[in-house]
Amino acid sequence: MRMSLGLKNVSIIGDKSKAFQFVENLKGKDPVFICTIANTRTAMVPGITVAGAVPEVVKCTPPADAELVYYGECKCIPGIPATPDGKPTPAIITLSSLRLADIPFFVVEAGCEVKPYAPYISLSIPGPGNNIQSGRALDRSVVEKGISYAELIGKGFSELADYLVLGESIPAGTTTALGVLMSLGIDARGRVSSSMPENPHKIKNRVVEDGMKAAGIRIGSLRDDPIGAIATLGDPMMVSVVGMALGAAQRVPVILAGGTQMAAVVALMSRIRPKVLGNIAIGTTKYIVEDSTSSINWLVSQSADIPIFGADPGLGESRKEGLRAYGLGFVREGVGAGGATLAAMLKSRGKITTDAIRAEIEKNYVKIVEDRLKALR
Repeated sequence: MRMSLGLKNVSIIGDKSKAFQFVENLKGKDPVFICTIANTRTAMVPGITVAGAVPEVVKCTPPADAELVYYGECKCIPGIPATPDGKPTPAIITLSSLRLADIPFFVVEAGCEVKPYAPYISLSIPGPGNNIQSGRALDRSVVEKGISYAELIGKGFSELADYLVLGESIPAGTTTALGVLMSLGIDARGRVSSSMPENPHKIKNRVVEDGMKAAGIRIGSLRDDPIGAIATLGDPMMVSVVGMALGAAQRVPVILAGGTQMAAVVALMSRIRPKVLGNIAIGTTKYIVEDSTSSINWLVSQSADIPIFGADPGLGESRKEGLRAYGLGFVREGVGAGGATLAAMLKSRGKITTDAIRAEIEKNYVKIVEDRLKALR
């Protein structure tokens, strides 16, 4: 269903009364947007992600996304992160939404192979997560310390903002999400999303099965050990977002800005501190909500009854072919694009519409993508 409380083109999944109450409390309020950037070497498995034009660039995608939102251009790579055929990173949606609504932007670095040429808060995680096929994604001590640090960051920001919007950039994050959900007892095979129209479920399932075999676990083996689930089959992004959400939600509402990866975050939170979930919602794009190759509703419902909002940045009606691809199942979400779109609409009490956001995205697309290509010719 579409919301009618002054916000057009936002879909609701879950309890409608909870959803209406959640957004009513945030209209006109001042959020802070925090994007966690991280890497997992799981992204090096062939065919598992297209978050980068070539495999060598995948490790630069998270810092490049952060740079793009900060500066409107990337510093660590030429051009911007894109799929192999040039479809742009969803950071362009995030950039446009945050600038339209004048929403503050911060970055948390949680284990990047390449650090951004931009300001960031570090969780001091020593490098990227391992390929989860090894059955050992992270040291348990790193997970425990990282969550405690992130919780302090979340608490601190909760004293400065009316609510937090937590996004992420980590290639192959839906595969590690699958691994964590499986280890917690949620059989998510065939239900996590992808940046590709043809969702590579077989590859993801094989990678997770390899990791579970290497770790000597089965579905549900870690249902009572969320820290162990992250350490075994998760990634550094989860460490950051789970910790910040736990810290902030004790005081203010939190929008988890992302797709099916955030279902893993919710599942972990439900095992660590379920009481705070009353202050949590997921904000994603309509492209995730309407994705026939995944099911964010089913994934989240296995752990909690929280609202899920699918905001429409209007790219299906764009004049630009590279942007219209989003409406055809490419990319779909990332860098908190859906949550940033929702936050812009909320802060403006609906005055910032889908049409306004699309126009801003197209303007930035011309400047960041098309004008640069012309200059290189």
